[in-house]
This record gives sequence, C-alpha cells and structure tokens, in this order.
Amino acid sequence: MPTGSNAKVTAMSKRVIMRIELTPGAKKAVSELSKKRGMTQVAVSSRLVEWFARQPESVQAAILGQYPAEIEADVAKIVLQQLAKQQNVV
Repeated sequence: MPTGSNAKVTAMSKRVIMRIELTPGAKKAVSELSKKRGMTQVAVSSRLVEWFARQPESVQAAILGQYPAEIEADVAKIVLQQLAKQQNVV
C-alpha cells in the first residue's frame, strides 16, 4: 500500500475543479450557509451540484425554470406525483 503523499492520492476520489458565477446575494447565502453548517463553500457547492445531478430530468427542468410560467403549478403537481410514485409513497 502506498505511503506518504501517494497514500492521499489513491485514497481520495477523483475530482474536477469548476468555476461558477454567482450573484452577490447568492454568494452571501452560500457563505452564511457554509459557516452555519461548518463546511467550506466548496463542499456546500459540490454537494448541491451532486444532488441536482441525481434528480430526474423533470425536477431539473423545474429548478432551472424551463417550464412556461402559465403551467408551472401544473408541472409542480405532476412532478411531485411522479416522485411520490417512484418512492412508493402514493
């Protein structure tokens, strides 16, 4: 088994570094959340992106505001019904 600095490299999962652009308000919210939770801003951002990527396409589209405003309420109901069925809650 590798020792020293090589041990860290093999034990850690691979990561990719990405830059993101935030509004000042969003940056402030992430900063406050990370302080409150005792996490780094990078850790908070990474977990949010990982969670988002695991969501069904319909949820992602709703979060991204890709449905017309006129049908948002209907879409929300449909998405929640689909999620409930997937979780066997209904």
